[in-house]
Order: sequence, then C-alpha cells, then structure tokens
Amino acid sequence: MNVTVDFVLNGDAVSWQGDPARKLLDVLRDDLGQTSVKCGCREGECGACSVLLDGLLANSCLVAAGRLAGSEVTTMEGFRTTERFKVLDRAFASRSAVQCGYCIPGMVLSAEALLSQNARPTAEEVRLGISGNLCRCTGYNAIVDAILDASKEGEGLW
Repeated sequence: MNVTVDFVLNGDAVSWQGDPARKLLDVLRDDLGQTSVKCGCREGECGACSVLLDGLLANSCLVAAGRLAGSEVTTMEGFRTTERFKVLDRAFASRSAVQCGYCIPGMVLSAEALLSQNARPTAEEVRLGISGNLCRCTGYNAIVDAILDASKEGEGLW
C-alpha cells in the first residue's frame, strides 16, 4: 500500500508517494537525488547516511519514510548553503580532515548537530559527538581538530 508523505527537504516542501516502510536513505538517494546521503551499512552503525531530522542527527537507514509526515529533513545538499557549513568546510580543509570523502557528509552533519547543542565542546565531547560515524581514512584526530577549530571560528553562529 502506497501513501503520500508531505515533508520539508532542505527548506523545500516535498510530497513523496510510496511504501511507508521504505527507508529514508533509499527515498533520499533514489527518488530525491540526495547523493550526499551514503549507504554504508544499512544497520545504523556507520553514520554515512546521517541526516538532520527535525534538527536532530538521524541515521536515514533506520527511518521509515512514513515517519516523515510533517518533518524537516536536511542533507548535505541543503546544509552546504549555510554559513555554518562554510565555517566547517574551511576548518576541515585547513586540517586536511578529508581524505576519501565518503564519511564526510555524515561527519559534517554530526558536527553541526553537536555544535548546535554545544557550541564550545571539548575534544572528548567532539569524539563522543561523532562516535556514530566511522572513518577508515583519517584516524579521527584531524576531524576532531577541525570541529574544535570551527567552534572557535564560528563563535556566535551556533
């Protein structure tokens, strides 16, 4: 049975029709062209599919599309137009915190979620905040340093 689900995606109203049990990950990538949302594990373990759902970090592989009614979803495609993204982007670049790039959309959205709740985190709080995101390339230190730099540079944005 298909349903119609109305929600906001990156600031735009969306009306999606389909199986309400279908995963948000698949709807975003396959139906709505949000290719920054990566499929890593389909089990909520890697964070590659992270999005902001009503302002909170969520693994889109664990969210049924039927749950979206009235919600707001932000992917990297929407977040990259913000001033907050620009600060994070500069920090990640200056710290060489990006290598293959596969985890980075989820990692950046995790940083956004963390900084929205705690604008001046400690290194330990950053590590906890990104703990749901796996990175096989950087070893995390550069990412942690980048997020700490962004928190300082973006003071007042978060």
